[in-house]
This record gives sequence, structure tokens and C-alpha cells, in this order.
Amino acid sequence: MNPTLTSLKNPAYLQGSLSMLLFFASWGIWWSFFQIWLTSEGSGLGLSGAQVGTVFSINSLVTLVLMFIYGATQDKLGIRRHLAFVIATVTALMGPFAVWVYRPLLESNFMLGAILGAVFLSVGFLAGVGLLEALTERYSRRFGFEYGQARMWGSFGYAIVALAAGFLFTINPMLNFWVGSVIGLVHVLVLALWPTGRQPDANPAGQVRLSGAGTPGLRDMVGLLRLPSLWLVIVFVTFSWSFYTVFDQQMFPDFYTSLFESQETGQRVYGILNSVQVFVEAAMMGVIPLLMRRVGVRSALLLGVVIMFLRILGCALVDDPVLVSAIKMLHAIETPLFVLPIFRYFTLHFNPALSASLYMVGFQVSAQIGNVLLSTPLGMLHDRIGYQPTFLVISAVVLATGVYAYFTLKKDDEQVDGDPFMRHRDLQGAG
Repeated sequence: MNPTLTSLKNPAYLQGSLSMLLFFASWGIWWSFFQIWLTSEGSGLGLSGAQVGTVFSINSLVTLVLMFIYGATQDKLGIRRHLAFVIATVTALMGPFAVWVYRPLLESNFMLGAILGAVFLSVGFLAGVGLLEALTERYSRRFGFEYGQARMWGSFGYAIVALAAGFLFTINPMLNFWVGSVIGLVHVLVLALWPTGRQPDANPAGQVRLSGAGTPGLRDMVGLLRLPSLWLVIVFVTFSWSFYTVFDQQMFPDFYTSLFESQETGQRVYGILNSVQVFVEAAMMGVIPLLMRRVGVRSALLLGVVIMFLRILGCALVDDPVLVSAIKMLHAIETPLFVLPIFRYFTLHFNPALSASLYMVGFQVSAQIGNVLLSTPLGMLHDRIGYQPTFLVISAVVLATGVYAYFTLKKDDEQVDGDPFMRHRDLQGAG
């Protein structure tokens, strides 16, 4: 039977997919224009590059701490959705918080606003995204569906709202936050009214790892930090994904809109482009698992770094809106090529029972460490030399990290301490 049709009959897949869609929609409607809101004059806050870097640094620092708490707690909870409900509740409060707390404080007491904002955004979104992704991935192994096919609905949700975000932003930026709250409220209702149920386990081996005696303890989670192989991944993520995130979230939106004759035109076009890019990204979430079956986990991850480097370098070398728009579309390939293989890398080479902690520590936390260390310095570098020279610096670091990864990341048949990965040729041979 067609795997997609089979997934549509799986209640766990439907629950996970709808949760992904609603969460990313409630986040994307305002997050896609967050940097523009912080920097733009008039309707925005008009912050400098250094101030924007400070906001992102504090966000990442709080997220870093919360990632450990979320990861350890979810590994204890297994597949229970208590934390998912907390996250959805916070997303439903985004509008009131942004209008009556966040913006006034950033304007009157910048540091206090940045700190309180970091706590709120981290609990609901910046740390919440990793928790929900880890929970959905755990559902996929427990109930027998492809994680990438569920995660792609999150990208679809982001793409749908990104199409409207640019138009809402030019009317009133605070509308974006209010719409995010409405979508977050729907997410709360879905989690409250749609019970998890008792679906038959499609992976009995996974059930043993995720329950009973297989439930990880605090010692197991702390022990992760003593694994040299995990630190190799942390260094890789910090100097690749972190630099790319600073480029894409902290700098690219304002850089792109500045290429147009008017700020309003740039914001509308950016909203449309962002939506198209995320639609393609959503489709790629379903395609990349097939590519991984052909080339392997490690090769797919290295390919993601190559595309990451090309996108940053391209934006450093051209300033034509059409060409930059075309280069922006590489993000649709790069994100799934990095996120999906890195998740599978953890479950391949480490204990899958600690998948939430591994994903939080090895990917999300290490990325946040990079953001804490890099956001303000790179923001200051932009203030001094401009966007495109800064992009050159970032691309050089990502290239060097790709070379490092080639020599340090383990091959798919090395140190298989988790679920073995079967490539397409292996499956054919087994058949």
C-alpha cells in the first residue's frame, strides 16, 4: 500500500501532523518578520544591529537552559503531551504579551524587555519547537510512520501564514502577533479535545526502549556530556547551523527588504517569497528521507552543509533582488537536508531512548550556544562593515566546518549504538 495513504490512516500521524501545522503557523505568522519588526523605523522598534544581536543572544541563552529541562522532562514523560500543552498555551498568549508587555518594555527598558521576552519566547517557541519535534519523532518510531512526513506539515503551516504575514505587517505589525494567538488557541483546543488514544505499537522494540526499565534517568542524561562523539557533533552544529541561523534570522530579512525601492514593497515581496520557499521546504521534507535512503545519513548531512555555504556566499556576492530571491530558495533544500539527517544521526549512533535529550543537547542546545556567542559580535560586525562583507565571513566559517565534518562525522555503519539505518540498496538486497 502507498506509504502516504497508510500514514493517513494512522491516528498518531494525524495528531502529530496537525500539532506541527498549528504550532509552526502560530509561530511563523510573526517570527518570519520578527527581525524586520525589531529593526524597521516607524511601525517597528528601530533597533541597531548590536541591539538586535543582544535580543537574539538573550533569547538563545534562556532557550539553552530550557532545552535541558525540556529534553530531560520529555524523556521521563515518554509520549505524554503535558509539555506540548504548556507550549500551546503560551503560543495562545503571544498577542497580549507582545502588545502590552514586550513592545512597551523594549522601548522603555530595553534589557528588562529583552530578558522577559526571552523567557516567554523560549518557553513557547524557541525551546518549544525542539520539544515538539522530538516528541513527534518519538511518535513516529513508536507508532510506525515517517517523521519527515509529519514534520513537513509544520513547514506547510509556516508557509500558509507567511503568505499573509507580509500584508498584515504593512497594515499593522501587531496583527501578526494577534493572529498567532488565535492559531495557538486552536492548537490548545486540539490537544485538549483529541486524546492520544491507545494505538497499537508499530515498533515493539522501540516500546521497550521508551518505557519501564528503559526510561532514562538523570545520570543517563548527564552522561551524554561525557561522550566524545557527541561533542564532535556539538562543535559541528555550533559552527555551521548557528552561523547560518544568525545569517538567516538576524540579518537576511532586513538585507533583502533593503534591496527594493521602498520598505513596504520589500516587506510584501519578502512575505510572498518566504511563503513559496517554505511550501517547497515542506515538499522537500517528504523527499529528503527518500534521498537519505539512496545516499545515506552522513552524505545527506554533508550535502546540507554545502548548500548552506552556497546560499550564504551567494547573498554576499550579489545584490539583485531577483538573484537573491533565487538564492533564498536554497533554504527550502538546506533546512530538511540538515534537520532530518541530524535527527537520524542521533538515533543511529546513540541510544534512541534518549532521543529527546540527544536532539535537545546535540542539536538545539549546541545551536543556541552558538547563537549566544555569535549574535551580538556578528551584529556589531554588521554595524561596522555592512551585511555582505559579514556574509563572506560567515560563509568562510561554514565552509571550514564542512571540511571538519567530513573528517569527524561517523559513517552510517560505524558505532551503530541505536537503530540501524538501511539504505535503499540494503533493502533491495534483504528483499
